Amino acid sequence: MNEITEEKKILITGITGLVGSFTARHFLKLGFQVSGLKRANSDLSLLRDIKNRIVWHEGDILDILALEIAIENVNYVVHAAAIVSFAPKDRNRMFKTNVEGTINVVNLCLEKNIKKLCFVSSVAALGRKIPYENLDNHLIKIDEKATWEENDLNSNYAKTKYLAEMEVWRGQSEGLNSVIVNPSVILGEADWNKSSTQLLKYVYDEH
Repeated sequence: MNEITEEKKILITGITGLVGSFTARHFLKLGFQVSGLKRANSDLSLLRDIKNRIVWHEGDILDILALEIAIENVNYVVHAAAIVSFAPKDRNRMFKTNVEGTINVVNLCLEKNIKKLCFVSSVAALGRKIPYENLDNHLIKIDEKATWEENDLNSNYAKTKYLAEMEVWRGQSEGLNSVIVNPSVILGEADWNKSSTQLLKYVYDEH
């Protein structure tokens, strides 16, 4: 029998998205009480079969009061909320949500003594190496040890995720137990008209 204890309560930001919804299912199977942030008009279609098992809080990561209430009674946080866009018009909105939102999450995790924060970053935050470094026909390897370099190849999205990672590292230096994951293209059973799963529709339509 999976018994929910005081030690098994988790908040997932971005729970209505592809990563967040699968993360919620994982922790429900492990017997956690799962809490999630949503806006009044959030699309819950990825959670339709489990939405009644989730403790909902209305708000988002830019709403500090709502975020504080959501974090108040949990032990762990998975921060998966972000805006993914390569459109110039979304630049300011991305910096606001991806960077300032992460600052809010980190600060409240520190304040509330959260046991562990998992930040879902992106492979984009590892940056791109300048082509001239590809010497002697050796492929340039980029992994979590790669050093960020400012150059024109980095998208605004990449910059926001890198800056968000810096906030998580800052939190770690202040005593926050944290881990960062850097996924690349994420595919899964979801709406083919959203996010990276649009690739599936593109292939299905035989482009």
